Amino acid sequence: MIPLHDDNPTRHFPFVTVAIIVACVLTFVWQISLPEPEQKRVVYALGVIPAVLFQERLLPDSVAMVRVELTLFTSMFLHGGWWHLAGNMLYLWIFGNNVEDRLGVPLFILFYVLCGIAAAFTQALPDSASVVPMIGASGAISGVLGAYLLLYPRARVLVAVPLGLIVTTWRLPALVVLGFWFVLQLANNVLVPQGQGGVAWGAHVGGFVAGMVLIVLLKGRYVRLFRTN
Repeated sequence: MIPLHDDNPTRHFPFVTVAIIVACVLTFVWQISLPEPEQKRVVYALGVIPAVLFQERLLPDSVAMVRVELTLFTSMFLHGGWWHLAGNMLYLWIFGNNVEDRLGVPLFILFYVLCGIAAAFTQALPDSASVVPMIGASGAISGVLGAYLLLYPRARVLVAVPLGLIVTTWRLPALVVLGFWFVLQLANNVLVPQGQGGVAWGAHVGGFVAGMVLIVLLKGRYVRLFRTN
């Protein structure tokens, strides 16, 4: 099922959510504007490489652009293709505005970055010798989904559901939509061998769990969980 939008209005304009979307789109446009060898260099230089992060390997000086610790941040703005970018930005646009609305700008920035870092470590720790770079905002966005699930489990989400050659739309509770999404990520993380398939399933799981934990820790005492709107 593909979420299209939620019936969950916000009180404030989501400046941070929009800024992240714009930054990711502009970064991707910059990526694809580069010659192919330079595109690969950017992915290796700014993506998270577990073996480099844990100092089991060194990135050649001719490739490196930033300190290895900073790749935990820079990797969140890189994407591997238009579909990768579009899918991540769709989820962020639908669910990010409400989480930002509840946390406020400073805390939402902190929340988003911490979720992305937690996701990266969740993916990297089980395979610390991997030299495959991890890129994408999906780990941090998974955290947003985890937070949304706790904040608005009963909010209605319009989803597109392919039924053979027909695509229909349903309005489902966020608990069903995001719960199904998480179970799918968890199943793939268990069933797909580490490092295969090109998707960081572990990062999705780790980011989602981190988002659930962090929303409880960072929300103000007047912010209630399990709201309808």
